[in-house]
Amino acid sequence: MAEQDVESVDRITVARLGKLARLEAAGVRAFPTTFARSHRAQEIHADFDALSGQRVCVAGRLDVFRKLSSNLVFVDIKDESGRIQLMLHPRGMDDAQRLVHEALDPGDFVGACGTVIKSKTGEVTVEVSELSLLSKSLRNPPEKWHGLVDVETRYRQRYLDLMANIDTRQVFLTRSRVIGAIRRYLDARGFVEVETPVLQTIPGGGAARPFATESYAMDARLYLRIALELYLKRCIIGGIERVYEIGRNFRNEGVDRDHNTEFTMLEAYQAYGTYEDMMELLEALVREAALAVRGSLRFEYRGREMDLETPWRRVTLLGSVSEATGEDVTLDRPDLARVAERHGVDLDPKWGPGKIVLELYERLVEPELFEPTFVRDFPREVSPLARPHRSNPGLTEHVDLIMAGTEIAPAYSELSDPDEQRARFEDQLRLRREGDEEAHPLDEDFLAALEHGMPPAGGLGLGVDRLTMILADQPSLRDVIAFPAVRPETE
Repeated sequence: MAEQDVESVDRITVARLGKLARLEAAGVRAFPTTFARSHRAQEIHADFDALSGQRVCVAGRLDVFRKLSSNLVFVDIKDESGRIQLMLHPRGMDDAQRLVHEALDPGDFVGACGTVIKSKTGEVTVEVSELSLLSKSLRNPPEKWHGLVDVETRYRQRYLDLMANIDTRQVFLTRSRVIGAIRRYLDARGFVEVETPVLQTIPGGGAARPFATESYAMDARLYLRIALELYLKRCIIGGIERVYEIGRNFRNEGVDRDHNTEFTMLEAYQAYGTYEDMMELLEALVREAALAVRGSLRFEYRGREMDLETPWRRVTLLGSVSEATGEDVTLDRPDLARVAERHGVDLDPKWGPGKIVLELYERLVEPELFEPTFVRDFPREVSPLARPHRSNPGLTEHVDLIMAGTEIAPAYSELSDPDEQRARFEDQLRLRREGDEEAHPLDEDFLAALEHGMPPAGGLGLGVDRLTMILADQPSLRDVIAFPAVRPETE
């Protein structure tokens, strides 16, 4: 903050502290315990005919002052539901009420009781007979006309963003409705919601670098989970045939439009299901969430129509890469590395053909898929937890749902053969030894669980933040996470 801005803030704070001191000296409580509010602002506007002439008590943050005379002042207060105008008569107040009135500043929380009327201009108003200060604000609120527009401040001080920008509050109401719609849909179909450990001794279920910490009580190194998968599969093994969790994951990676170091996932698993069943479940969940927040299966995202109503396109990964390159791309093609180089993919010598094809897909195909599209049948090399494809053993029954150029959800026919799973883990362990910090660790306890027998199952992982970003028409993941990751401020 510039020195001049600091001085301005200091002057405002000093002035407000002076008002606070005068209140305290007079025995007026500036931070009372509670206030008996009878109505919210929206309720008074909506029920004016019934409430006209009635006594109500309202509360909220003080916004606009309009002093018309020494005996007539209008102020607006805002609560979560909206705005209501208060009419004050300072000359008719007793000494205590007048002291409260003179101490008020924009940003203060106030409570007011009085009669519901309409002003001369026809605005619904509460003519105040009792005024209370509920919390003294020592700083100015954000500039009232243009809201809070600085992006860094909006993310770093989200409370100011919520205070100033109605649209921001609406985004988080949308997020809540998305999660509620998902939960209701799964609950109605017999899925059981569980909670799995956030701190884990082995961070499995995904390809990512974890955050590490220490447990002094257990004398052990622990990790924040990177996925929900392996513990939910333990529930399937234990006999819960339909299970899900909506929870936070943590990945020690960069922050951009589609990534945050902590994020919210839905993972759901269904015994005797396949990745075809999971595709149907994903379509239903996304449509249910869209109807809950948009009221339609056709809506605008970033200036383009998103159509969830038309049957969703389904393509294979190899077929989509072949179409994008104009060449027949297969896993056994001997010059696959040259194909990648021709299309600008920087290769790592340790990559196998499956990883090369995945890189081609992520560069050439995924960013171009705007309408919801299922891309299916990924190479075994890049899908260590998915069941081998029933007709092509070089592939797996792994599908990704793509919307607006972003992966929204992977889904699998889950791997249940413990010997095959061990072999996949050992392949990943080899990659870790070669320096791949995101390769999957070997989890002996999970393998032991599989050896007790897991029924055939389908599973999915839906990125709640990414889905909300689309349904709320926001440009970045950081706009739909209440408190996104930000760098610590330096002196």
